[in-house]
Amino acid sequence: MRDTAFEETLHPFLSLAGGEVCYETLGCFTDDKPYSGTPQRPKAALPWTPKKIGARFLLFTPENPTKHQVIRADSIASIESSNFKTTRKTCIIIHGMADKAEDSWVSKMCNVITMDDVNCIGVDWRRGSGNIAIYVQAANNARLVGAVVAHFLKIIQVRSHMMQAAAGGLYSCSSIHLIGHSLGAHAAGETGKRYSGIWKITGLDPAHPYFEDTPAEVRLDTSDAFFVEVMHTDTGSPLGVGIKNPNGHRDIYPNGGKQMPGCPNKISAITLVDILACNHLRAIHYYTASIRHPGGFLAYPCDSYKAFKEGSCFPCPAPGCPLMGYFSNSSNVYACLNYYLTPSPPLWFSPEPVPFSPVSSLWVHVVLVCSRGDFFPGNIYSSFLDVDFEVISVTRVTFSWSLSHFNLFQHTLGAARIDFQRGRDGNISSFCTDGTVPEHVIQTLLPC
Repeated sequence: MRDTAFEETLHPFLSLAGGEVCYETLGCFTDDKPYSGTPQRPKAALPWTPKKIGARFLLFTPENPTKHQVIRADSIASIESSNFKTTRKTCIIIHGMADKAEDSWVSKMCNVITMDDVNCIGVDWRRGSGNIAIYVQAANNARLVGAVVAHFLKIIQVRSHMMQAAAGGLYSCSSIHLIGHSLGAHAAGETGKRYSGIWKITGLDPAHPYFEDTPAEVRLDTSDAFFVEVMHTDTGSPLGVGIKNPNGHRDIYPNGGKQMPGCPNKISAITLVDILACNHLRAIHYYTASIRHPGGFLAYPCDSYKAFKEGSCFPCPAPGCPLMGYFSNSSNVYACLNYYLTPSPPLWFSPEPVPFSPVSSLWVHVVLVCSRGDFFPGNIYSSFLDVDFEVISVTRVTFSWSLSHFNLFQHTLGAARIDFQRGRDGNISSFCTDGTVPEHVIQTLLPC
């Protein structure tokens, strides 16, 4: 019985000078510089053969969102008999080291993505994705996986060419979106290098070892697609496994890219999974959440995370802030700036999806806890409010206060005016009142 994985029927040949392997349909791979022999990549390895890696293409569509169909680059019939449609956009998801696409986060993400009426293809290269002990080999195997995906896309082009009368013409590269996690992000970059014109590549915390500070030909880079977006969630030194430097048109650093909400501190983590996995995998969970909740992640362009925390990049600039995740596009890309946001603890880890929608109106209660010398009449005080939903407008504001020490002299305090500025567009809602109130008494402010 024929293997359902990608098969290279033509024999590879090795060059005589240096380490190189070539496949007629995939091209050549070398272990010369810059792929080895550099400070960033001291060890050399050639990719395993296509058959040994065994990359498989698992298709999910609106017709089969939970049960995949196996399609093959070497079998046009397997594509034509599947639910793949050239009239749809195609998302291809590539996992990373020691992972798989079948019965994993990849299949779950495809299940959600197919709600957007797309072909979603999970690339399962588990046999070649290795483990930490053979990481160097896995990193080089990712190059061949990228080439296999590029070859598959060429086959799709041929198929649409053959059926253009029925399918409406050649399948457009602008309909292709690659999503890769860890080593899979660099595999997606390799696809873009070998198949030009891809619309979008999303790198979910691209792997750091053997890729940080390497030339563009080695790693995911802006030249690999029309729009390359990268999410960095595990860049903390020395244990961070995600790439730190920007390598996309838009590089987003949730929480500064280091310590994700809900993840244990790496210094105090107990298990190896805690140490290596939590922050690195957060990129997957944030991205999946962005599909369900399109307006959930507003990313602010900023010079640094320090400036972001200080509020220097608030509100969004006039053209607006981009959204992080599946529904992002190439608009509002600011040169030489990274993007930052403060994500909330992962509500999407619950067994069932949590309903999420914009809040049309909001009642805000402001509480001040005062120490001696904290507040003076006539002064202006400000703070940032981070909420888990999009606020359309603030309609009601109440205010109360308390002292951190005994109120011996029965002081009263009042908020003459409270302004709320929305980060998305800078819109300001102002609320005013007169007078003061005793401690713990609620004061109501009305629109000015």
